[in-house]
Amino acid sequence: MIAWANRWQIPLYLAGILVGGAVGLAVPRSSSILETLITPTLILLLFTTFLAVPFAELGRALRDLRFLAAVLILNFILVPMLVFGLSRFVAHDRALLLGVLLVLLTPCIDYVVVFTRLAGGSASRLLAVSPVLMLAQLALLPVLLGVMAGPDVLGLIDVVPFVGAFLLFIVLPMGLAVITQTLARRLAAARAVERTMDAAMVPLLALTLAVIVGAQIDVVRTYAGELLGVVPIYIAFLVIATVLGILTARVFRQDVATARATVFSGSTRNSLVVLPLALALPEPLALASAAVVTQTLVELGGMLVLVNVVPRLVVR
Repeated sequence: MIAWANRWQIPLYLAGILVGGAVGLAVPRSSSILETLITPTLILLLFTTFLAVPFAELGRALRDLRFLAAVLILNFILVPMLVFGLSRFVAHDRALLLGVLLVLLTPCIDYVVVFTRLAGGSASRLLAVSPVLMLAQLALLPVLLGVMAGPDVLGLIDVVPFVGAFLLFIVLPMGLAVITQTLARRLAAARAVERTMDAAMVPLLALTLAVIVGAQIDVVRTYAGELLGVVPIYIAFLVIATVLGILTARVFRQDVATARATVFSGSTRNSLVVLPLALALPEPLALASAAVVTQTLVELGGMLVLVNVVPRLVVR
């Protein structure tokens, strides 16, 4: 089952995206139902991913100061410079500008672990530094927004969803995975859970893609005309951020698995976490949330490419 799923993973992921998109467009009312499924589905996916991470390695990974320095420099110096340049193309539209900045300035701390593992990267290292990345973006996002969009936007942003997302998408599934791994040393039932979830990884990611796309595709369709201008920005970001990640990994002389983790840390964004922030903006800025949703869809498609391309670009 595992070998079959791994061999057909990309067609399965594409099928998930297409099915989700078709359902979301054909039955727009389904988006509200699918939206409620995003959080539990993502938690289950991350639980499955964390189960495959040897938590004994987390202590060593967290002490890897070179990796921590690499991802911090990449995400909070190099990427913001890139985002500032790209965001100038929508600087005339405040709502689009805010949406682009919110999503591109915040490095992903959840499903980046999934894609990193699929590409043969060091998922344990990314998992270990995720609290640092979360705290750093909490502290720096207001500063970066103030510089790039003007200081008056700061009163519009509520950072509470960041804390809730960290608890839901990192602390909860990680805690469950640690408990399961601990019990697996003694209980056959826990070992069966480990085997079952490992086999379910690919179908679960396909299901998650279908749920996310299905929940959000109608929003993109509604604002399609206004959002056309941000699609090239998101594609350019994926390409350039990947290159920046590769160059950063080379500067820090990282091994293959660590370098791939660095690349994915720089190219994946925190769209599911910042979406509540965008939704909480005043009505005149409603387009910001649609811009965040659009980035999610572009990124998901891009990740399916990167999980195959990065292992070919980052080799021994």
